[in-house]
Amino acid sequence: MKKILITLIFCCVACVGFGQGKLISYEEVNLMLHNNINRNDSLLLGKGYTQKAKNEKKKTREYTLATNRGTFVNVALRADGRRMFIEVETNDNQQYDILITSIKQYPYKKDDIGDVEVYVLKDLGSIYITSNQNNPDPLKKYHLIQIAPDKNVMAYD
Repeated sequence: MKKILITLIFCCVACVGFGQGKLISYEEVNLMLHNNINRNDSLLLGKGYTQKAKNEKKKTREYTLATNRGTFVNVALRADGRRMFIEVETNDNQQYDILITSIKQYPYKKDDIGDVEVYVLKDLGSIYITSNQNNPDPLKKYHLIQIAPDKNVMAYD
């Protein structure tokens, strides 16, 4: 009986974890800021994102993920020297919730400047989140998440 209960709990946890596997958390943001743009390309394509645009000259990449819930997640990466800048555009509330709950596990400082939430994370950088109401569907919010690394966070090969 105990083995069946443990197996059932393990299966439930695995299903819940797999359901959120395509969305980006703090750990993946941290990994992307420390990796070069080609490794980030492999990471996002492995998570199920499709590449929308690639510009080798400007060192930018754009990815998109359409979910079966009618929501989207767009990720834009820009390499500026050895620093990586990330922008996440989404109307998926789960993406927003996963990022916020994973941030709160680490030391951070939160400020609200107007309609912008600013999270300053120790040893990583700043995360700026702007949320707007969506006109056709008021239950969905449009979130723009911009991640700027600290000056000591470098992307390595």
